[in-house]
Amino acid sequence: MDDHTEFWFAAGIVGIALVLSAFFAGAETAYTAASRARMLALENAGSRQAGIVNRILAGRERFIGAMLIGYNVVAIGAAAFTTGVAVHVFGKIGVLYATAALSVLVIAFAQVLPKTLAINNADRIALASARPVAFAVGLLGPLALAVEALVRMLLRPLGLSIDAGRSILTPIEEIRGQVALLHREGGVEKAQRDMLGGLLDLGELTVADVMVHRTKMRTIDAGLPSEEVVRAVLASPYTRMPLWRDGHENIVGVLHAKDLLRALDAAGGEAAGLKVEALALETWFVPGTTTLRDQLKAFLSRKTHFALVVDEYGEVMGLVTLEDILEEIVGDIADEHDIAVSGLRPQADGSVLAEGSVAVRDLNRAMDWTLPDDEATTVAGLVIHEARAIPDAGTAFNFHGFRFQVLRKARNRITSLRITPQAPSPRRDA
Repeated sequence: MDDHTEFWFAAGIVGIALVLSAFFAGAETAYTAASRARMLALENAGSRQAGIVNRILAGRERFIGAMLIGYNVVAIGAAAFTTGVAVHVFGKIGVLYATAALSVLVIAFAQVLPKTLAINNADRIALASARPVAFAVGLLGPLALAVEALVRMLLRPLGLSIDAGRSILTPIEEIRGQVALLHREGGVEKAQRDMLGGLLDLGELTVADVMVHRTKMRTIDAGLPSEEVVRAVLASPYTRMPLWRDGHENIVGVLHAKDLLRALDAAGGEAAGLKVEALALETWFVPGTTTLRDQLKAFLSRKTHFALVVDEYGEVMGLVTLEDILEEIVGDIADEHDIAVSGLRPQADGSVLAEGSVAVRDLNRAMDWTLPDDEATTVAGLVIHEARAIPDAGTAFNFHGFRFQVLRKARNRITSLRITPQAPSPRRDA
């Protein structure tokens, strides 16, 4: 074989090697970026290619190992062959020629080009290459498993282990990360991100985090004359009112406005003869540690919207409704009878005037901040937790990138604060 023939033979081998290298590199990128949800939907719709893709992704470690082995074997083989031919044709200087030429070709045509195409058309390329990739995985998969076993054996004496089936992030954390990334890239709006985040939080938040505290509960003394009870119910924006007797802690039932009005109508509008306590529904008590997901299921199964929250000693902490849970997902739900008191007043200088009872989660949602809500539910609680004391009016603190100034205090409660970002407001997806 003369030099001319050897050159073109080497060029053909390099071309085939570049094509195979591009195939392995592009397939790895496409399958890594492919949407599992869309593939599952396509498989359920009858797509055979999507079914192959899902089976390949089910053995992710084997697939990645096969792609890496295939790419490296082809690249190393092509480099060795081309170098040998270049040295034969050009002499020792041929090593430099082969290295320079292969470096440009491999980086441009076997790495950047296929991976760029794959990341921008991941689903389409994954479907189109399903059968060739399945063949490559079937051929190289056993070798990939053998290499992985060898690596595990080499790491064992060092006290290191790899758990191929374990993910660093939980599925919920991975979803949060994807939503945050899509929001930062502009694919998901803030309202949509908040709704998805609220849905994911249902398993982590408890009813104590979203309840109406007992200091804000509207209750009725069951010992009042029935006429006064009727007036109190009609003056209330709520349809369900807890009844108490001999003390606010002794809840004896829950009065529904509809039941009261039906009884009032049956009595011909005469409220004096009504036995209010007999109209009350049985009180449902739930522990404050119940997760919102469990409480939502309980509301649906019992077909009721109202429950009283108690602590570990059985003392009433507050009340929770179905609306309170839904608002964690969709945001504030207001109707024509709601009292519009958000407790937040943004100022022109970037600060916010907040009531101490405002929930930290509500403040974060309204202002797109990231104040921690692990140790305290309300803004006042956060300040007390960080200050390790109940500060007086006029006291100011700096923490978490914000300045908290206590404006008003009533007894042992912080009732009003001014919150000012000290730096550009940290975003929730930052």
